[in-house]
Order: sequence, then C-alpha cells, then structure tokens
Amino acid sequence: MKLLLDIPFKADAPALLASLRIEPGSERAEAIVEAVDAVRPVLRPKAVYDVRYVEGRDDDSVTLDCGVTFNSRVLRVNLDGTQRVFPLVATCGTEVAEAAVECDDLLVKYALDTLMEQALRAAWRHAMDTIKATHSLGDTSAMSPGSLEDWPISQQRELFSVFGDVRGLIGVELSDSFLMVPIKSASCIVFPTEVRFESCQLCPREECPGRRAKYDPSLWEERYGKVDGD
Repeated sequence: MKLLLDIPFKADAPALLASLRIEPGSERAEAIVEAVDAVRPVLRPKAVYDVRYVEGRDDDSVTLDCGVTFNSRVLRVNLDGTQRVFPLVATCGTEVAEAAVECDDLLVKYALDTLMEQALRAAWRHAMDTIKATHSLGDTSAMSPGSLEDWPISQQRELFSVFGDVRGLIGVELSDSFLMVPIKSASCIVFPTEVRFESCQLCPREECPGRRAKYDPSLWEERYGKVDGD
C-alpha cells in the first residue's frame, strides 16, 4: 500500500478568478482571494493506492487476492488478460473541505468548491503518474463504482475494504448512501490495457459535464454482451 501525502498543488487565486470570470480588484474578487489565502495553508490533497492481483473470475465478477469480489460484467471483461490491478482513492483533503463548510458566502463557497475540484484533479494526476512510473505501466484505464449501472455505487464498500481504514489513511469515509466524504474525492480500479476504456462509452446520458468519451451504443453487444457458451 502506498500513501501519497506530499502532492504538489498551488492555489492560484488569479487563475481561479479567471476561471470564474470574476474581475480582479472587485469586491467579490477580494472576498475570494481572502478565502483562498485563508485555506492555502490547509490545502493538502492526498491519495492512497494498492497493488492487487486477480485471483478468480466468473461471468460477471472478479475476486482479488485480498478476498474482495467486485460484481461487474464490464470490469470482468476489461480485466481479461490482466492479473495486476491498482485500487485507488484520491481526495482534495479534509482540511480544506472543513474550511469550505464553515463559509456562509455562496459565491466564495462556490469558488472554494472549484478550488477543491482542482486539488482533487492534482491528487488524481499525481497518483496516476506515480502508479505508471513506479510499476512500469504503459496505457491504463480506470473504472469507478457507480459510474455504470453494471457496477453499482454500493461496491464502494468493497473497494474501501481493500485498504481497511481509509479515513485513518487519508481522511475519506463513506456515507450511508456510499458517497465519499469529502465530496471532492474519487475512487477507482486502475488497470493496464491495450484498448483505452472510459465508462462514458457505455453511458447514454446526454449533456454530462464530466463526459470524457463519446457514447458508443454498439459497444455493449460487441464487447460486453453475453454470448452462447459465455
């Protein structure tokens, strides 16, 4: 298991104002800059990942060497020919999330939310780069519980169980509905692959702000649909 606690991230107030289209020097801008300056000392994005091996497979599930089983046809097919996987949890950090909760200015709160999203992305990129470099990987893809109907969000519980005390490690915990707290956190299974995969390819939801790939209505039957003898 590898903890990533010293992730480089710079809170850039001018860039944040530009992304929000707020004129520097205005009263609103000054309030945001003041808030960014206040949270800068507690901006600590973090991540934890582990190296696990696929121990068992059936039609619609895979079991790792730690005894955890994930029930997903898509994940199982994506891991065909792959033995080594990398469970990962990344977060903006509890410290900045707690500071944002205490803010009662809606615009400043939105700005801090954007900043936390940036910190999460920094943690994610750093973790992915570390995994690839440390373990000599080429192309990789990732899947997250809840990203598709095929892999329900309730399996966050199984993913978190791979690490044990995720809250103690990096401050992230699951709500009763399996959402992560802090909300600006992400979890997934990273795996090496020769064919790039994004869950978006199987998701028909239109106008999704987080879409990373075009929906492919034929992909399910071509790659993931069951056939006779499967």
